[in-house]
Amino acid sequence: MRLTVNTFLTLDGVMQAPGAADEDRSGGFTAGGWQVPYTADAAFGEIVTAWLEAPHTALLGRTTFEMFRAFWPQVDDADPVARAINHGSRYVVAHRGYEPGWGDTTVIDSADPLPAIARLKAEGEGELKVSGSARLAAALHAAGMIDEYQLLIFPVVVGGGKRLFPDGAPPRGLRLHSTRTTASGAIHLVLTPEPFRSGEYAVEDGREVTRLE
Repeated sequence: MRLTVNTFLTLDGVMQAPGAADEDRSGGFTAGGWQVPYTADAAFGEIVTAWLEAPHTALLGRTTFEMFRAFWPQVDDADPVARAINHGSRYVVAHRGYEPGWGDTTVIDSADPLPAIARLKAEGEGELKVSGSARLAAALHAAGMIDEYQLLIFPVVVGGGKRLFPDGAPPRGLRLHSTRTTASGAIHLVLTPEPFRSGEYAVEDGREVTRLE
């Protein structure tokens, strides 16, 4: 399976609680709902619908799973995003014995989830899609298991919170495949990881040049 991460970000890289003030206050986060003012345009809806309507299996951390479980079953299936989320198959990373209580959901033991996810990637077909799930996304990045990022970056700064690439994340390059800007100023990026590269600026014969390592 191809493992993708789809998430919303602030300009300072925070992904925590985009949809409501009380969505996730962990760590004393008080800026929840930062995404909402920037979503009232057609392009935003088209991007998110395309994310979720594409055939896939969902992979979620427990916190994101519980947010989805509380919200999306209330939305009528006439909404294509609700239809895709409510009736798709999914995995949730949670403690052993966790009772998901929502449709076709399989629990992956959070004590050591990466081997089970690696088996899914190796043995399954199609796309394994991570939405939100900051801690899980960070662990998958550190393990080098992510095949693609689809990010929506919003023109807002919140100053702190759960970040997609937290301090200590291993360096890695990203290749840009496509970009789109919405009317409200959000930028959609499709990126694939590649090895980290570095270099330096130098002067040769009176000219500035770049040297890649």
